[in-house]
Amino acid sequence: MTISRRHFIKQAAAASVFMALGVPVCKANAADNTIDSWVKGVCRYCGTGCGVMVGVSNGKVVTVKGDPNNHNQGILCLKGALLAPVIYAKERVTKPLIRKNGTLVEASWDEALDLAASKFKEALDSTGPDSVAYYGSGQALTEETYLASKIFKAGLKSNNVEGNPRLCMASAVGGYVSTFGKDEPMGSYQDLDAATCFFIIGSNTSECHPVLFRRIAARKQNDKNVKIIVCDPRRTNTSRIADLHMNMKPGSDLAILNSMAYVIVHEELDDYRFHNKYVNFMTNDKQKVDFEAYKAFLQDYKPEDVEPLCGVPAAQIREAALTFAQSTATTSLWCMGINQRIRGVWANNLIHNLHLITGKIGKPGSTPLSLTGQPNACGGVRDTGGLSHLLPAGRVIAKKEHRNQLEMQWGLPQDSLNPKPGLHTMALFNAMNEGKVKTLLTLCTNPAQSLPNIKKYEEGLKKAFLVSIEAFSDAISMQYADVVFPPAFWVERRGVYGCTERRYALVEKAIDPPGECRPSVNILVELAKRIGVDPNLIPYENSDDVWEEWRKVSAMTPYNFAGITRERLIKESGILWPCPTEDHPGTTIRYVRGEDPNIPEDYPDKYHFYGKPDGRAIVWMRPQKAAAEPAGGEFPFTLTTGRVIDHWHTATMTGKVPEIARSFPHAYVEVNTKDASRMGINHGDKVKVITRRGDMLFDARVGDVCEPGLVFVPWFDPELVVNELTIDAIDPGSKQPEFKICACRVEKA
Repeated sequence: MTISRRHFIKQAAAASVFMALGVPVCKANAADNTIDSWVKGVCRYCGTGCGVMVGVSNGKVVTVKGDPNNHNQGILCLKGALLAPVIYAKERVTKPLIRKNGTLVEASWDEALDLAASKFKEALDSTGPDSVAYYGSGQALTEETYLASKIFKAGLKSNNVEGNPRLCMASAVGGYVSTFGKDEPMGSYQDLDAATCFFIIGSNTSECHPVLFRRIAARKQNDKNVKIIVCDPRRTNTSRIADLHMNMKPGSDLAILNSMAYVIVHEELDDYRFHNKYVNFMTNDKQKVDFEAYKAFLQDYKPEDVEPLCGVPAAQIREAALTFAQSTATTSLWCMGINQRIRGVWANNLIHNLHLITGKIGKPGSTPLSLTGQPNACGGVRDTGGLSHLLPAGRVIAKKEHRNQLEMQWGLPQDSLNPKPGLHTMALFNAMNEGKVKTLLTLCTNPAQSLPNIKKYEEGLKKAFLVSIEAFSDAISMQYADVVFPPAFWVERRGVYGCTERRYALVEKAIDPPGECRPSVNILVELAKRIGVDPNLIPYENSDDVWEEWRKVSAMTPYNFAGITRERLIKESGILWPCPTEDHPGTTIRYVRGEDPNIPEDYPDKYHFYGKPDGRAIVWMRPQKAAAEPAGGEFPFTLTTGRVIDHWHTATMTGKVPEIARSFPHAYVEVNTKDASRMGINHGDKVKVITRRGDMLFDARVGDVCEPGLVFVPWFDPELVVNELTIDAIDPGSKQPEFKICACRVEKA
């Protein structure tokens, strides 16, 4: 029988509580005899990439259940299980819109396409390729991002191609590339089932990646010897199952990680045979040194010396280091708490360091595994080259050899691609403020809510001609759009998502889109042709055509998706790259001979970090670096932001589900009990949070989740846009903003 949504929401809420005990989150709830067909797909939300089965009845999606053949084994979180209502939200854009007299009004496809194309041509003719730009999303299909990047970089000669993964995953990319030479994790979710130690830092996994957290909790429940270390400035649900919670001060992550390395080396728990053979030690200014120099660098990070800075007792730092190093198999997990820092790349490097000096890498259960925020930030934006400095399949614009490879594959004259990297996200929106970027095409993203210090960039959003491919009319960015194209949403078209573990899986078409909605691939092709892009460069009828080209483009690189055909994706529930042939099973461990197809069978050594010229990974000597805006003086508190388990990103989707919307109708501010008592704040009081960029009123949640001096606000609320208060300082390497830390003042309203 089919259960009511009211009953389902109660079951799901209870499941979130019991996740810590390894209890499944959500199972299917609709009786199969009420469904005409089940269509395979991938969840629309986070980077976990859960497989789903979409139940269709009378041409409509009526329910969603987990795919038992995918990595999630039929399990879904609350958000994924309640995806169906999002499709039928009254806010769906179903016809093209253009702005007339300040208001968006319905238009024909020809009128909207011609207007958008004319503005792009006008900008190109008057000021050249640098005046046009594309801003995409880790939620777009792989085919969509590959196509958009090709249109702009090859067709319009503009490298101003960016996406919102710059805000969430750029530092992880920088960390992988600078340490190993190539992006993306070397391990997979299978490591979660073999690890005997989990080191979780800068990630509230229980709320942001609940299905993976259930898997971690189940591992601990099944083996009482498994240890969990959580390093986080908040006491989240994740920390509740930790054997050790290091309640660090915000911004002290680099010092803690170096201190753990000090303990490991000082106690002679490093794997000398491994790092002597497979690792180079490098100073911050890229000077190659020996292991003794690294040991000398770590002398400044003795736990007793680090304790006053980070607020973590020296004994806890030692315990964490010993547990990490003495465990049979250690998996590290991290997310935005590490990436959204002005030294996020360095923090990523230091996590990798712990694995490299202990040799806990490339073995079942031993891997550094960064968690991804969006369903296709990896398989779309990162892999296909959807950022301003990248080209597809790990190539970079700055390298002539890489440009020439793409020119050959795309049928372009040699040296015709623009050799100058484009503008990164924050520079792009600043260039819009300055009137240098005159037209912007956005796809499946809501920058007017997700950018940091957003008020600073409103002028540019108003000044530039903004063309949006957007499914929901209430996204804040729609207030600035001049042309809106209605896309087919989620299972209304076919395409690929690539999740955290390098798993590529197909989202099948289950239903027809409403109204005049079209697949974004077709929108992009038609718009490009009207702007003047050579039709021979974009000869695609649908996403299948784009996928076939993408496979060929990747085939001559270590990414190599050549064996991931549409036919295999239809039959299988995801395949991990590299996958060079159609009979290859996919790769769960990279950089290890016998596991990674990029390493010849006769290679003399077990490990080969082939992204580096000498095949060695790098242990970086990265010093502690404070936040751009530490608390103090007039602003004595630290403001941090993040997600809650029910909502996702800017709530343009989760806000359409009544049960979810009621559970978290608005953002709030978490205040520590001691701070609240001192300021006379009670639970539910109105509290003003003030930063150097503005102020905002929130309801107070008083408790012990945050340490004294720290406040937390979730960022989903379109009415209380906390990103008006956050800072836009960036990591100089990754160009990712420091959302996680800014100074604030807290006052009772």
